[in-house]
Amino acid sequence: MTATRTHLGAAALVAGALVISTMSVSAPAGAASPRVKPKPAAADLPVPPDSAFDKVTIDRTPGEPIDLAVLPDNRVLHVTRSGEVRLHDPVTGITSLAAQVPVYLHDEEGLQSIAVDEDFEENGWVYMYYSPLLDTPSDNPATPGNEGDAPENGTAADFEPFEGYLQLSRFQMVGDTIDLTTEEEILQVPTTRGICCHVGGDVVFDSEGNLYLSTGDDSNPFQSQGYIPIDERPERNPAFDAQRTSANTNDLRGKILRITPSEGGGYTIPEGNLFAPGTELTKPEIYVMGLRNPFRIELDRETDRLFIGDYSPDARNPDPARGPAGIGRWMSVEDPANYGWPYCYSPTIGYVDYDFATGTSGEPFDCGNPVNESPNNTGLVDLPEITEPEVKYEFALSPEFPELETGGIGPMAGPVYHGDIAKGRAATQGRPSVAWPASFADKPFFYEWTRDYTKMFTLDAAGDEVTEIDNVLDSLVMDNPIDMEFGPDGALYVLEYGDGYFAQNPDAQLSRFDYVGHGARANHSPVPSLVTDTTTGDSPLTVAFDASATTDPDGDRLRYAWDFDSDGTVDSTEVSPTFTYATDGRYRATLKVTDVGGRDRGRSASSYVDIAVGGQAPVVTFVTPADGQAFSFGDSVTYQVTVTDDEPVDCNRLQVYYVVGHDQHGHPISSTSGCTGTITTSLPEGHEPDEVSAVFVASYTDAGAEGIPAQTGTAQVRLVPAP
Repeated sequence: MTATRTHLGAAALVAGALVISTMSVSAPAGAASPRVKPKPAAADLPVPPDSAFDKVTIDRTPGEPIDLAVLPDNRVLHVTRSGEVRLHDPVTGITSLAAQVPVYLHDEEGLQSIAVDEDFEENGWVYMYYSPLLDTPSDNPATPGNEGDAPENGTAADFEPFEGYLQLSRFQMVGDTIDLTTEEEILQVPTTRGICCHVGGDVVFDSEGNLYLSTGDDSNPFQSQGYIPIDERPERNPAFDAQRTSANTNDLRGKILRITPSEGGGYTIPEGNLFAPGTELTKPEIYVMGLRNPFRIELDRETDRLFIGDYSPDARNPDPARGPAGIGRWMSVEDPANYGWPYCYSPTIGYVDYDFATGTSGEPFDCGNPVNESPNNTGLVDLPEITEPEVKYEFALSPEFPELETGGIGPMAGPVYHGDIAKGRAATQGRPSVAWPASFADKPFFYEWTRDYTKMFTLDAAGDEVTEIDNVLDSLVMDNPIDMEFGPDGALYVLEYGDGYFAQNPDAQLSRFDYVGHGARANHSPVPSLVTDTTTGDSPLTVAFDASATTDPDGDRLRYAWDFDSDGTVDSTEVSPTFTYATDGRYRATLKVTDVGGRDRGRSASSYVDIAVGGQAPVVTFVTPADGQAFSFGDSVTYQVTVTDDEPVDCNRLQVYYVVGHDQHGHPISSTSGCTGTITTSLPEGHEPDEVSAVFVASYTDAGAEGIPAQTGTAQVRLVPAP
């Protein structure tokens, strides 16, 4: 149901009191605006029912999915945090490995984002934002303690080994492979390693060829009672002070950066950022500052308007001595801006200054005149004025935006659809159109990672006020959507994280949502079913495949195409064939089923099964602790993990992660290695024990063998706080 409202002003909570404001907010003084074209009026067309769409699963084992990018020919790249870059080919139905990026993996570090150059068809560039390995300390399982965890207290010399960076680079893609040797370094963003959180980034391009990179505040929120992390104690790890990043005009973190990549690597600064080049104590790359964790950004290429989703702090309730409860934000940006974190969440919603040394509260921050007086600040003291976000919402029902419902707060800025059926038909090269209708055009999408939904915002003529909110495919499952974008074919591609923590979750998948029409004109995609009598064994291995349970919702005739070894050649067109694998190796057998008898014939879907010949994937099992076991935060939990493999087991290859889980997502707090060990749990401040859990994830990758690539097995247990 669509709801329409008129916004009378900003409802704000300052130090526990409700304030109504109608103040208008201008762009920061002296900042030029990038070119923003007038936004075209949205078509006033009826939105078709959910039954006019199909959800087609593309990859049901996507690893720990993080980000996706659709290529101009509708092939889809999607990445895992551990560095895998996977490629799906819609013509063959095959999903293959395009690259394996070596990455540093502690807390939330890893491969964060992938994007395709605007001129990809001419230059073949693919951009990735990732954590290089460097020489950061790691855990030695033979010694007590965890050398991979940065100290929470100490001196600058103690913290220095954990100073690292994330890197934005571009790579050449040739055929189905990304050549990592072609790397051109664009930009490095500093990070404090060995301690959680908020190091993600997202990449988008505008119509002028400028690149926008979002960066988190790289600050630990778990010892701030769910309010602002501004711990200034001299012996404290600076990672507990977000003033050093988000509120620092001389730091790239907690920002949206806007640059123009240069030929051969590096970049130049376009006109119109927040600070002109040469401005003392500032970084000219900064376009937007004062952000906490802008995990997903998008850009409307027809207007060059930027959309930002910024994650909320964790406090469930306001505290007059500390500030408001958690608030999620969505921004529609056409000018450089400061959005206030960690001092304020809007021009009228301020936090309270807090002395972590004495445990006492001071005065509320002045949101009309923000200043950064932290000893960890290396930038300006007087900050740009704070800009009002277009959407703010809480854990409870928002009076202003009730359509956003209730629950956790994980705001994601979604794409804007500009395709139509004619363009989609051209993009699919004669195959049936999957393009969404024009009733969705020109309206930014918004999706919620913790609430499992997608919405569509209607903006006013100026593009800076949300006047309507519609559900998008509310009856179709989008399980913890972590990224989405429209492809050249006009279909919506969605990467679903699923329910779980820092591993491949059972419901994780890469999916495509097609418009297939409704009523008598509807023609749905087939639903493939793939069953085998075995998936492992010694060579030669004969496998019986069966697709007889495949269905077509419209009862149309189907064509079957099997590729048993992912070489791009159809090996069989039978419904239930057999195939013999003569040599050892890892194979992916793919079934593509095509509708050849319907009104709009040619719709297809694929499925696959992995076949292990001459070796088995390791099986990882927790002996202790047990899933569902009771514990108390602060307990030192001893773990024991067994690994069964057809190769000798090396316990140094076993990684165990401790994750604090809440609101269907989690933050990795620490990691260690070894088949046995002890990890001390901790309760993030600002959370009640019944709101969070302790999750242990074990991952083992074997060494592989001749003709057999390395394989990974994982296990997970979730401990429940004792009543």
